[in-house]
Amino acid sequence: MTMANGQQRLITKYADGARKMMCVFAALMLACVLSGCALLATAPMDVLTYEHQGDAAHERLFVFLRGIGGSHCSFAEEGLVADVWARDLPFDMAAPNAHLGYYERGNLVLRLKEDVIDPARARGLRKIWLVGVSMGGLGALLYLKERPEDIAGVYLISPFLGTQYFLDEIKTAGGVNRWDPGSYNAELDWQRMLWHWMKTDLFEHRDKIVYLGYGTEDAYKSGSQLLSTLLPPDHVYAIDGAHDYQTFKTLWKIFLANDTELRN
Repeated sequence: MTMANGQQRLITKYADGARKMMCVFAALMLACVLSGCALLATAPMDVLTYEHQGDAAHERLFVFLRGIGGSHCSFAEEGLVADVWARDLPFDMAAPNAHLGYYERGNLVLRLKEDVIDPARARGLRKIWLVGVSMGGLGALLYLKERPEDIAGVYLISPFLGTQYFLDEIKTAGGVNRWDPGSYNAELDWQRMLWHWMKTDLFEHRDKIVYLGYGTEDAYKSGSQLLSTLLPPDHVYAIDGAHDYQTFKTLWKIFLANDTELRN
């Protein structure tokens, strides 16, 4: 093979990768438009709240982080809020409208802290769990990375953790532990930044309470499968299912059955 042919193959490879990433971004944007979500990252963030129905004092809060489709109303509409009440778990719940606009603007963590987490802590809610679905799983990890002291635990439900093109790079390297992120600009390459942090922090600090659930037929399962290698086996739930609310709701019920962890 000549040098010219080799260079052309390299150019073609990266051009294909760029096109794939653009297609993913375009699909995300289209889904957001079709779902009617506003891309204005307003402050303060709109937040729906659901209080514990019991009389006993408690200090626990679930913060639901939405996916790119649906809305922050979906957690009540799909029964996730009712599931907590049905088990009489001592948790208040909050569902901020953490749509794609906050990710694009780069102020997701700031708005969550100022509009959700800090007000909850001021009310005495100290044991705060982030529950991220799809894109919300990414948001939960970004918050945990920046503000770990605020969070008691995280549950990632079918999280979106990067494009398939990028995840294939990690797979080809032999998995997360063998993968070398190389040099990069963290402000421009969020995927490399996220996985570098997960590799060095989650793997080396197993005391961080992170749970993961996903469907084995999920279109984004590659990210979950890679992440599962960094977590204790009993913190990972893999079930039959796709990237849909039927699977999300089943994974939520499985997680809530872990009463001991949640009531501590």
